[in-house]
Amino acid sequence: MSWGTDLWDQFENLDKHTQWGIDFLERYAKFVKERLEIEQAYAKQLRSLVKKYCPKRSKDDEPRFTSCLSFYSILNELNDYAGQREVVAEEMGHKVYGELMRYSQDLKAERKHHLQEGRKAQQYLDQCWKHMDNSKKKFERECKEAEKSQLIYERLDNDINATKSEVEKAKSQLYLRQHMAEESKNEYAAQLQNFNSEQWKHFNAAIPQIFKNLQDMDERRTVKLGEMYRSFAEVERRVIPIVSKCLEGMVTAAKNVDERRDSGIVVESFKSGFEPPGDFPFEDFSQNIQRTGSDGTIGTPKTEGGKPDPKHTVGRAKNKLWLFGKKPKAPTLEDLSHLPPEQRRKKLQQRIDELNKELQKEMDQRDALNKMKDVYEKNPQMGDPGSLQPKISETICNMEKLRSEIHKNESWLAEVEGKHGSRSERRPSADVNHHAPHGRESPEGSYTDDHSQEHRSPPQPDPHEFDDEFDDDDPLPAIGHCKALYSFDGSNEGTLVMNENEVLYVIEEDKGDGWTRVRKQGGEEGYVPTSYVEITLEKNSKGAVTYI
Repeated sequence: MSWGTDLWDQFENLDKHTQWGIDFLERYAKFVKERLEIEQAYAKQLRSLVKKYCPKRSKDDEPRFTSCLSFYSILNELNDYAGQREVVAEEMGHKVYGELMRYSQDLKAERKHHLQEGRKAQQYLDQCWKHMDNSKKKFERECKEAEKSQLIYERLDNDINATKSEVEKAKSQLYLRQHMAEESKNEYAAQLQNFNSEQWKHFNAAIPQIFKNLQDMDERRTVKLGEMYRSFAEVERRVIPIVSKCLEGMVTAAKNVDERRDSGIVVESFKSGFEPPGDFPFEDFSQNIQRTGSDGTIGTPKTEGGKPDPKHTVGRAKNKLWLFGKKPKAPTLEDLSHLPPEQRRKKLQQRIDELNKELQKEMDQRDALNKMKDVYEKNPQMGDPGSLQPKISETICNMEKLRSEIHKNESWLAEVEGKHGSRSERRPSADVNHHAPHGRESPEGSYTDDHSQEHRSPPQPDPHEFDDEFDDDDPLPAIGHCKALYSFDGSNEGTLVMNENEVLYVIEEDKGDGWTRVRKQGGEEGYVPTSYVEITLEKNSKGAVTYI
């Protein structure tokens, strides 16, 4: 079907239809705009919701319960989901709405051009029709005047009273009118022929071409709308895989909720380490009352001297009453002695770990400064070695302060664990290795550049430090095994000699002091440096964990 042939006389209707097509396209563009605004508002509200329920927390307030961790994982996934909604809005704005508005402007300009061409062709045809009509009317007038002149001539010619001059004059007038009528006839015939030619061209060439152009424009508009519908859907489809991953992450977070682990965390967080209080003793205030021999009342046991057992006084019992009620507030002390034993032990261990991390940073900084100093000494043009000395001294001073703090906290920790002597003396330095790099920390904690000290050994333990560790009659069960990475001479009492690649049984884990208790296949037991072995624990003993 062709608009040019089937709709040759429907110019006004085609004008209205093409305008409706552009209006419909712009209406769809408005729909897309409102849709992307909804997506933007939705994403913004989701991000605000996530921010509201995931506030900034200090390190001590970090959640440990699996239910909390799962909830925050869900919030993170929801935040990613909001990001995908923003991507949808952005893609819709750029690839759909923006493209539709640009195409609408192009359509308006093209439609205006085609309609102007159609109107020009119609105006030209109207002008040709007017010229033809004017020539026709002129020819009609001239014919009537010629007929009138002929009647006048014939009347005078038949009138015997008319003079010859009057007859000749009428005859001349007749000839003139007949000549003018003939000329009008020729002009009318020419104008008619021209009009018919232009009209044929108009309805068989000009208008069909213009209407064909309008038809092509309208069909392109329809095709463009179909493409935009598809692009609209593709924008959503492209984010579906990522949205699916977000939802899968939420499901995984839900599966990670572990009620047993949460219960264990509650115990770990609030366990005081105290023993439950014993029974309250009966305090007999009637002991000073004289009883007759016939008195059948049951007497209360008397302690020596008629006084209650000092071990069961009410005063001592009252000291435990806070376990069942509101715990009295205690001032915060540096050694954390205001805390229950178990909580104090955990806090002290946490503080020691943090101090060790700070100490390692200071040691790394000192090593870096010493290397830079060596470079300056070898290449004076790069800098003054003496300018680094104040910073090196400050770093060493900080290290000593940190070591002092670590030693103090380890003493408190040993006190909590019920040990008389601090085990911090057998903690190896943070960077002790079998082959220590040049210019690193020595076992004694001092900095050295001596190449002969590349082969390190762990610090020497106290001769009597492990004496009480092997007094048990029954051997401890093996909780895993380990492989020696380096040789160890075990020259001190309580330590065990081992060769490189030797496999031993682990019977006691490292308690944070850098030593692991092991047993040889022959039954000999002792301590070896943890950093010298690769440890694998059995699955039924705190999970399969490997330490190197």
